[in-house]
Amino acid sequence: MELDLGPEIAQFRAELRDWIAAETPPGLAELFDWNMVQTAGGRRGSQIAKAMTHPAYAEWEAKLQANRLICPQWPEEFGGQGLDAVRIAVLNEEFHRACVPRVSRGMGESLVGPSIIVHATPEQRAHFLPRIISGEDVYCQGFSEPNHGSDLAAVETRGVISGDEIVITGQKVWTSGAQRANRMFLLCRTDIRAEKHAGLSYVLIDFTDPGVTYRPIRQMSGAAEFCEDFIDQVRAPLFNVIGGVNNGWRVAMTTLGHERGGRATVAHLGYEREFWELVETARKRGKIDDPLIRQRLAWAYTQVELMRYSGLRTLAQVAAGRQPGPEASVAKLFWSEYHKKLGEIAMAIEGADGLLRPEGDGYPVSAWQGVFLSSRAGTIYSGTSEIQRNIIGERALGLPKEPRIVG
Repeated sequence: MELDLGPEIAQFRAELRDWIAAETPPGLAELFDWNMVQTAGGRRGSQIAKAMTHPAYAEWEAKLQANRLICPQWPEEFGGQGLDAVRIAVLNEEFHRACVPRVSRGMGESLVGPSIIVHATPEQRAHFLPRIISGEDVYCQGFSEPNHGSDLAAVETRGVISGDEIVITGQKVWTSGAQRANRMFLLCRTDIRAEKHAGLSYVLIDFTDPGVTYRPIRQMSGAAEFCEDFIDQVRAPLFNVIGGVNNGWRVAMTTLGHERGGRATVAHLGYEREFWELVETARKRGKIDDPLIRQRLAWAYTQVELMRYSGLRTLAQVAAGRQPGPEASVAKLFWSEYHKKLGEIAMAIEGADGLLRPEGDGYPVSAWQGVFLSSRAGTIYSGTSEIQRNIIGERALGLPKEPRIVG
């Protein structure tokens, strides 16, 4: 089933499909056929990184940039095409269908850029936004801190104004993409006397500054996708403070709104491809006719289809001009719990082999072991499953809040 989004969207899809077919460099689709899958745990990240060094990728990236198909959702005056959510969903679907990468600028595109567009001065937009589109600036996030869990307003990293600079000292944790970043957007406390949510500033710093050190956090899967960061007297010009000193909470809420908005309309695409890879694994291991395995695979297929139809529903809401509410929490809860169970199904298919890590440096895991271990993180990051259930219960179902236990 495909959602009829009207003749304009149908024409946009057809033109985009023709453009991709005409402009895709030879060999690009083969590089990214399965490597495009993005699931919890960064599966096949090394293969993706290797593919990105291929000349075909560089040629493709240049074509996308020339046609404003990098950060295409940004307004035209800031280097994008001003594509709405429906067209972005169609663009993601068509790139996925053709097995070509939609070159993304990561957090710069999805988190920092939108916050700069909303809260920055014209001079700041003119300076920072083109550097994101070109890939010159690669960002990581400096929000989370030790001992504060998800309480972002409890930030302790200090920012001291010194002339026309801000001097930052503190510690951040759970930073993804730190190894690839040369910039960080962070929250720091610039007024210790202000109320908890006040007195915070949103600052862009040079992550290659000598005052910045970071170290990987090893996960049980063997991967090290997150880092803890130590910031010691790092100086940044006040020009790098977005939204003004002591106004960082408002800017951070814009960032988090984009982070938690999710990809509900296209989330099923990667999981669908991963599912069929697992079916192929079951076939290779001679378990495709096992009744229990078939039943569990049928369950997984049903879940992916439910993701697809849920995405279509969200897309229809957006097309009708209605912003989704608690649906983002429903989607996040659904896919994270699904993926955890899929890892368990994969281990049942792998059998005894799933108990042994492959030989190699760094105590590696196999692809399906990686899914089994790392998928548990999906029920924690970007809002735990418990938090999502509370949001659904309180905001969607109108249930009373859980009683708070004090003492």
